[in-house]
Amino acid sequence: MTHVFLVRAVNVGGTAKLPMAELRALAAELGATEVQTYIASGNLIATPPGDPLAFARDLEDQVEARFGFHREVIVRDSAALRAARDAHPFVIADPAFSYLVPLTSPPADSTAAAEVPSGADQWALIGDNLHVRFANGAGRAELDLTRLLRALGVAGTARNLRTVDALLGLLG
Repeated sequence: MTHVFLVRAVNVGGTAKLPMAELRALAAELGATEVQTYIASGNLIATPPGDPLAFARDLEDQVEARFGFHREVIVRDSAALRAARDAHPFVIADPAFSYLVPLTSPPADSTAAAEVPSGADQWALIGDNLHVRFANGAGRAELDLTRLLRALGVAGTARNLRTVDALLGLLG
């Protein structure tokens, strides 16, 4: 079954350079088939050779070994990604302002996150996904997503709903 593997925080801000051609080649070397990427921000679509979570851990290990940095790889199948997209609790005036942040796991305790200022931005935790709507776009955010994730105690990687919709289209 084809899954999306989301590599956290690559090719942003001049750090953690991971060329998508090399990510595709790495996935194929690890036995994945139907390998493709979408834009240069760590979106890998592939059919893993076995357990998707084990494949994600193998990708993490190989990225660190070959590129010298550790980045979490979060995996979702089509049904899980669709369910997360459908659960987005905010009005979507512009899909570029609304984000899905798949998390490595559901947070054990989210009480500290309530203390993170968000201004006009909104966020909601639903299972192992964080949903965010930036009132004025991510570039002018009042909510510090990094601080929020730290308060939740889990890693996650943000994709705007335009990207999520494209990934769903690629997953079929």
